[in-house]
Amino acid sequence: MGAGKTTVGRALAKRLNKQFIDSDHEIEARTGAAIPLIFEIEGEASFRQREAEVIRDLTAQQDIVLATGGGAILNAESRAYLKSRGTVIYLRASVNSILQRTSHDKNRPLLQTADPRKTIEELSRVREPFYNEVADIVIDTGRPNVQFLMQSILAQLGPEHAQVPAPASQQQDSLSKHITMAQLSSFHTLHVDLGTRSYPISIGQELLSDPTVVAAHIPGPRVAIVTNTVVAPLYLERLSKTLEAAGKRVTQIILPDGEEEKNWANLMKVFDVLLAEKCDRKITLVALGGGVIGDMTGFAAAAYMRGVPFVQVPTTLLSQVDSSVGGKTGINHPLGKNMIGAFYQPQAVIADTSTLNTLPARELSAGLSEVIKHGAIIDAPFFDWIEANISKLVAKDADALAYAIKRSCEIKADVVRQDEREGGLRAILNFGHTFGHAIEAGMGYGVWLHGEAVGCGMVMAAELSYRLGFIDAPSKERIVALVKAAGLPTVAPDLGVARWLELMEVDKKNEGGEIKFILLKPLGASIITTVPQDILLQTLNACVA
Repeated sequence: MGAGKTTVGRALAKRLNKQFIDSDHEIEARTGAAIPLIFEIEGEASFRQREAEVIRDLTAQQDIVLATGGGAILNAESRAYLKSRGTVIYLRASVNSILQRTSHDKNRPLLQTADPRKTIEELSRVREPFYNEVADIVIDTGRPNVQFLMQSILAQLGPEHAQVPAPASQQQDSLSKHITMAQLSSFHTLHVDLGTRSYPISIGQELLSDPTVVAAHIPGPRVAIVTNTVVAPLYLERLSKTLEAAGKRVTQIILPDGEEEKNWANLMKVFDVLLAEKCDRKITLVALGGGVIGDMTGFAAAAYMRGVPFVQVPTTLLSQVDSSVGGKTGINHPLGKNMIGAFYQPQAVIADTSTLNTLPARELSAGLSEVIKHGAIIDAPFFDWIEANISKLVAKDADALAYAIKRSCEIKADVVRQDEREGGLRAILNFGHTFGHAIEAGMGYGVWLHGEAVGCGMVMAAELSYRLGFIDAPSKERIVALVKAAGLPTVAPDLGVARWLELMEVDKKNEGGEIKFILLKPLGASIITTVPQDILLQTLNACVA
């Protein structure tokens, strides 16, 4: 329930030119009574019998898209009819998502209880095996974008559904009379909803060469592209030419590469060029690179002339799934990571997934740490999906990476929408980071990649969660195994207990001198808490080489 079966079913039926039928609506039509009333008068057992009869009749029809009730699979005969007579698509949603979508719906009799969450958890526990038994296709919905879900389904239904009519607005385009399934699913636009500071996230292939996408969020005539010595030879000229083709005057700023370069001196280099070029308030800064470039460019934009627009163009997996979204900007200090900066939202995020083709394996693994984090803290079905697809992700499978990026951005955008300035909820995005930041500072910035430190930090946070009784041993081992499968370190460096504590005490989440940790309770959910020092010391001893 609440997974979007009716909404997606209608869209799918329209695309496939089939009739859409909702089994609940059919029951209401046959009985002349609403579902809640049937439950109230006849009870659930009688409703399930009516439902089974409707499933039997409807599955005998041809050329339909049928949306069943969430409990239809409880009946063995219905499962048999569904499995043998059609293709079954399971739209899977987390308990949190279902609770959000159904919280104000009074037409769901099973949820009219004192504790809807507990009810949903129990229903999920009972029904999940049956869903998996009958499903031919499993689609994780998260916060659903109907078009994306529909296209994901079409892609798995087979090549006979790949060719679809173009939208009416494009039918006059002589270059493209039709859009293939691959083209449709390769571009997604999400939105970070922050009122007047809202902005889009565009995800797709070859976006750096598309002036309609790149220049759409640059209001003025001048652009300064900030990048580094690694990315510049790969993409700087391409992006510059795209912007120039859109009528923009481009200034290029190339900084040294590396986390250790995320400092005050390099921030000043950005200002030096902007001032020397006499850039005014109409300038737009474009961050072309990974998280270091994104953070520094955003901070420069927040400070230059007290604030100018900037656009994020992330080129690493880590920056595409995490650091480019949310408006955190800043630089490092020798005593702590990201301790100097500002919250400053971009005009847009443009994630060109084709840039991942040139990404070294180590950098890809670093980005996967943030993907894993999103599943671990808030979306257990997404964590399951990552486990099932980790080999594809490591192998740079385009479809798997596109989904991982999209889902990660959906999760982070939703958290940022609820807590833009990390007053509470947003801190959960720092799962693994308290330990990870200590590793980065303790080893020296750049020795470990940020994602490597976070990956190891998640293993340590999972160990701490286990020692506090928040997760069981199998859940802890799942975290360790997935981090290892992603190519990330699982054993922490020996910094010495005193140094570990000193470094973790320099953290933005801490209050009153107490170290705060983001822990799992259980896997797929998170908690922000302090911990007893003896348990923390045990964790350090268990995780350090």
